[in-house]
Amino acid sequence: MRTDCVVPGVWFTPSGFTLLEVIVVMVILGLIMGMSGLAFVGLRAPRESNPAGELRRARSQAIQTARPVNIGGNHSPLTTPVLFLPDGRALGPGVDPLTGAPLDASH
Repeated sequence: MRTDCVVPGVWFTPSGFTLLEVIVVMVILGLIMGMSGLAFVGLRAPRESNPAGELRRARSQAIQTARPVNIGGNHSPLTTPVLFLPDGRALGPGVDPLTGAPLDASH
């Protein structure tokens, strides 16, 4: 499509975007931004469960006070008793009492 210019004899081709093209691009960009925002929200670290937090606090208390901390048993929501030693090792079912290393389940 060619149109006349103010100066006689000069022709130019109109350039630019139509309103429809701009709207379509904005809708596509909005969808991409919305989907990427939802993906970033999903990357948050999950909240720690109450028993896991209780274990973490008991281990930290054993290290800070340099005294063993026993957790679990009848008075705790945890089902298995665990003893945290001052060096951070945990003793309980599934743990070697000499080293504090977890026992391999396959043996």
